[in-house]
Amino acid sequence: MGTSDNTATTIRDTTANPAALGLLAFGLTTVLLNLANIGCYPLNSMILAMGIFYGGIAQVIAGVLEWKKGNTFGTTAFVSYGMFWLTLVALIVLPTWTPAVQGPTAAGMSSYLFGWGIFTLFLFIGTWRLNRALQFVFLTLTVLFALLAVQKLCGGDALLHTAGYVGLACGGSAMYTGFAVVLNEVYGRTVLPIGPMQ
Repeated sequence: MGTSDNTATTIRDTTANPAALGLLAFGLTTVLLNLANIGCYPLNSMILAMGIFYGGIAQVIAGVLEWKKGNTFGTTAFVSYGMFWLTLVALIVLPTWTPAVQGPTAAGMSSYLFGWGIFTLFLFIGTWRLNRALQFVFLTLTVLFALLAVQKLCGGDALLHTAGYVGLACGGSAMYTGFAVVLNEVYGRTVLPIGPMQ
């Protein structure tokens, strides 16, 4: 008679948490862009480079690593917002390369930002099952996209500056959350609280 082998092998995931990279890449790039929105300096190559390499590529890498860990929310958020930064840079740069490529109209840019706002709103609903820090990041990001969408249609420096300050809060909170992931893991205790898991 044969015997059956019911031995199960458990594989322990010892890879690092990619959320810190994704949050810091998003947060720092967002802060730098919104310092321009409030008038600290003009939109320049520093912001575009950050949008390509840190806000863009680094977030996509973080999202792919979240996929490996089985985190659907993290994968969707980081890959999508990484691509947001890359497409935003493309919208700014492509029309300067050739006259055959026209830049977006005010209505087109507003639609682009509004679409990202709707996307972010649904991810914000997902954060209700996560922690308070992420809830704040996604809430302020939803408001930021809404303000920028309206500003593209209506214009006005006051509205752009308001969006800029909301963006600073959003980016700063994302950086805080990313630093919390790093420091809480390094010290093995809560150094920077992020609120309870739901």
